Order: sequence, then C-alpha cells, then structure tokens
Amino acid sequence: MKKSVLLASAAVMMCYFTSCGGGKKTEEAAPAAEATTEAAVPEYKLMTELPTVDITTFPKDKEGRYIVFDGKTFNGWRGYDRADVPGAWTIEDGCIKISGSGAGEAGASNGGDIIMMSKVKNFELEMEWKVAKGSNSGIFYLVQEVEGQPAYISAPECQVLDNENHPDAKLGKDGNRKSSSLYDMIPAKPQNSKPFGEWNKVKIMCYKGTVVHYQNDEPVVEYHLWTPQWKEMLDNSKFSKDKWPLAYELLLNCGGANKEGFIGLQDHGDDVWFRNITVKVLD
Repeated sequence: MKKSVLLASAAVMMCYFTSCGGGKKTEEAAPAAEATTEAAVPEYKLMTELPTVDITTFPKDKEGRYIVFDGKTFNGWRGYDRADVPGAWTIEDGCIKISGSGAGEAGASNGGDIIMMSKVKNFELEMEWKVAKGSNSGIFYLVQEVEGQPAYISAPECQVLDNENHPDAKLGKDGNRKSSSLYDMIPAKPQNSKPFGEWNKVKIMCYKGTVVHYQNDEPVVEYHLWTPQWKEMLDNSKFSKDKWPLAYELLLNCGGANKEGFIGLQDHGDDVWFRNITVKVLD
C-alpha cells in the first residue's frame, strides 16, 4: 500500500508540473499577445502662418459668384506651402498656365502646385481647362497645407487629363483616373471630356459633405465625405492606411476640424490652361 501511494503521489506531481494543472510551467508556455502591425501615422505640421485672404475681397459677377481669377494677375493666389507663385505658372491670354517641365509631378525647380488663398466650406467651383497632348493635372478642394507634403495628400482631386494620350487613363480601376473622376476612387460617367487642345468645363459642388463633379454640364461623379462610404473608398485606393498612413489620416478627415480648405491647381509637369474660375459660396 505504501508503494502504491508513493507512485500515485508522483503521478500527481508530474501532472501538475506538465500539462494537467495550471502550474507555473503551463503559464510560462502561454502564447504572447499578438503584436499590432498597424502602420503609424508620421508626424506632420499644418502651415498656418502663410498669407490668406477673405473670399469676400474678390468681386462678384451678376449671378453672385466670386470671380477668383481676374484674367490678368495672380491676385488672391500663391504657391502651395509658400508665399509666392512658382515661376512655372504664368498668365497667358486670360488663362492661368502651368508650363510643362517634362520632369513629372512638380519636377521643375520653379514648379509646384498653387492655391486660391481663401478657404471655402460649402461651395460651387466652376472653371474651364484644356490640356496639351498627353498632359495631366488636377483640381484639388478642401486642401490643408502640410509642410513638406504635396497638396493631394489632404485633398480630394478632380482629375484633369488627356484621356487618349496619357497612360494614367489606363491605370487605376474602371477608368477612375480619367478626366473629372474622383482620382483613383470614382470614375466619371459618362466620360464626356473633349480632346486635348479643346476647352472642357468643370463644376465641383461641395455642400455639407455631398460632392458632385460636373463635366461639360453633365453630372459625372457623386459621393459623400466623412461617411462609411468615404472610408471604404479610401481603403480601396492608393491612399489606404496600409499604403500611405498620413494621406489616409488627412483624407479621412479632409477639411480638418472646420471642414473647409483651399482650392488648388496641380503642377504635374505638363502644359495645362485654366480660365473663367469662379466660386459661389453656399450658405
């Protein structure tokens, strides 16, 4: 009997220190909590000390739209993240022109995007644009100025493109990089742009988060900012959290705390012209 008791006791002790009980060895072997792999958002600085103007300083047309480009000067405009207008931008025959560097997006030393110096919140933006053969540009809205970063990191983009001759028209998905598309997210449909060398009319309406792009007087894109739909579109774009954490953070909350921002024109290294630029403020 004594030998049996001793053998039983030994069996119990072995069970405790291996797998039968909740002893110390079992606790040490428990798997560690899974480490998070979520990409961190880099630190950034919003530029708040650069000059701005009140939109009411621009003249109005008979329909109550602010004429934000007078056809002669850059009054009310400056470079993005800078106080002057980059030298690649000129005024030619009543148009704002970006002269192509051939070096890609903002590739010239005297290039870079430009912005209208008034922040707007609820608005209708209208203008006309034309491109040289194979040219690319964009119209930004709700731009926040982020030091050392491009304008498109914080702003939705209405694409400006020669659809027939620029390769970007064939990239993206379902034509979502063609003219007047919400760049890399929603294709403009119907796709009714005119060819290079001809003027296209664009209108962008933004009102309490609802955004509509019009191209040559037809609505071609509609979506809603700051919604689950908007987040899903970002998740499926080049601006997703995994691919570009800072862009995702800024675009998810585009317009910042006040849901307002600048209007911008893109230097993509190509010849592009803009004219008849007006803004109607929507109360």
